[in-house]
Amino acid sequence: MGREAIYELLAAKPGEYLSGGDLSERLGISRAAVWKAVESLRKKGCTIEARPGLGYCLSRVSDALTLREMARYGSCSRDNIICLETVDSTNSYAKRIATEGAPDGTIVVADCQSAGRGRMSRSFLSPAGQGVYLTVLWRPSLPPEQLLPLTALGAVAVCGAVEKAAGIRPGIKWTNDLVLGNRKICGILTEMALEGETGLVQYVVMGIGVNVHQRASDFPPELSSIASSLDEETGQFVSRPRLAAAMVEELDRLHREALCDPAAWLTQYRRDCLTLQKQVQLVRGEEREEVFAVDVDDQYGLVVRRQNGETAVIRSGEVSVRGMYGYI
Repeated sequence: MGREAIYELLAAKPGEYLSGGDLSERLGISRAAVWKAVESLRKKGCTIEARPGLGYCLSRVSDALTLREMARYGSCSRDNIICLETVDSTNSYAKRIATEGAPDGTIVVADCQSAGRGRMSRSFLSPAGQGVYLTVLWRPSLPPEQLLPLTALGAVAVCGAVEKAAGIRPGIKWTNDLVLGNRKICGILTEMALEGETGLVQYVVMGIGVNVHQRASDFPPELSSIASSLDEETGQFVSRPRLAAAMVEELDRLHREALCDPAAWLTQYRRDCLTLQKQVQLVRGEEREEVFAVDVDDQYGLVVRRQNGETAVIRSGEVSVRGMYGYI
């Protein structure tokens, strides 16, 4: 109680000092309790300065992924946003509550994932206090084939959110990796469940993991030349709750504008896509094929030109872009 009340008093006047005596008197607690609450807030990510004779000053609001902090940057007051300190996987959690009847548009945000997942059953490192790990649950009345572009649309939405929160727009490596400085900063995993009898979509979940505060030393050796974070690539501190709030806003916009009409965002996707007009390598198991990326079709498939001059459309598999992720 004391910690939250002190935070609200300091956050109401960021950059101004409030004395320990004033805080003690207003809240009816001891000065020792004020000091303990301030230390607890610091551990939660708040930057609080203390000066003799002046008191305490909040120079930077909390970086915690809570509804309160997200609401400072956007309209996150609805009751279907779930914020968790830790979870196995936001996608797994969202799928569990989907079977229990969670409504369309439910958002799950976590500070840490113990078993974060990426494409092809790869693990996704999700340490506490360093990223935004968010899943949205939708229940679209659409056949599954109409949702093929959904992951690509999600990439456009997250590009918009990063631009709002960090002032820089990433590029997209087809299909859905967000890239800054030739390094991956975000991964997206989309999963769906179908009705057994009708084959219609029961629900779809889109999980998004964005690296925010990681330093180069935080990544294991096999990822150090591939992965990066927003802080590393922008040279600034990027607020996680601000980014999470922007992601919610952009995903809501995706739902309104492009979920049923993917072509509405096709021009933007082509503009953001770093793969186009590049020599790329198609990877299927042990097979490698050098091709040229020509375009993205209206279902967000990658149109490539083979070395014999024939064109083909790629809808799945790995595509490595020359000069990116160590591909020479």
